[in-house]
Amino acid sequence: MLELRGLRYQPATARQPVLRDVSLQLAAGAPRLVAGRSGSGKTSLLELIGGLADPDAGQILWNGEVLNARQRRWLCGLVFQFPERHFLGLSVGQELRLGHRRLGGEAVERVLRQVGLASISLQQAPERLSGGQQRRLALAVQLLRDPKVLLLDEPTAGLDWTVRNEVLQLLSVLSRDRALLVVTHEPDLFAGVVEGGWFLEQGALRPLRERFLTPILTMPPEGVGDGG
Repeated sequence: MLELRGLRYQPATARQPVLRDVSLQLAAGAPRLVAGRSGSGKTSLLELIGGLADPDAGQILWNGEVLNARQRRWLCGLVFQFPERHFLGLSVGQELRLGHRRLGGEAVERVLRQVGLASISLQQAPERLSGGQQRRLALAVQLLRDPKVLLLDEPTAGLDWTVRNEVLQLLSVLSRDRALLVVTHEPDLFAGVVEGGWFLEQGALRPLRERFLTPILTMPPEGVGDGG
């Protein structure tokens, strides 16, 4: 189980803390989310958990053991908002094997099947993929590391309704055997995927009201266009 105890964080460029006394717990099979407006500190929270920054105060623990930043980077897989902007490989195959020179083809095929990309060409350029395929590729890159915690920053941003549903179904499957935390400004989209969460406001967490996790339409209302 991942546990945050009393995290406080104030970036050098901020006039006040973006996180104040933040505490929460995450367990495998019990996905959670943190909702909040743009600029509320949601991404900063993921960066702290994922080991890209250190809190000014507080602790991050895994099964009761305090973790440093390096240990958190090994433990967690972090998928940023619009992950396609962070692709480095010239092909899908290169992107998957970055940092995994000895990775066998069987492992790659297994992960691609897991995220629904079994039929994709490894020679194809990542930027030529559809938006939904790019999100799945970003997830595959992290799953190859076999993280115990999966951190997702606005995983449905910029996707049309059909692709959103596909990504949400995938997240529901991936959360069964690992801890999963989503940060989003649209908590209603994750009804049926997460089992509760928190609202982040002025650096503090408060329980998310159930009304924010009520089921939503699975298809867009008539007249709604393609969101990309």
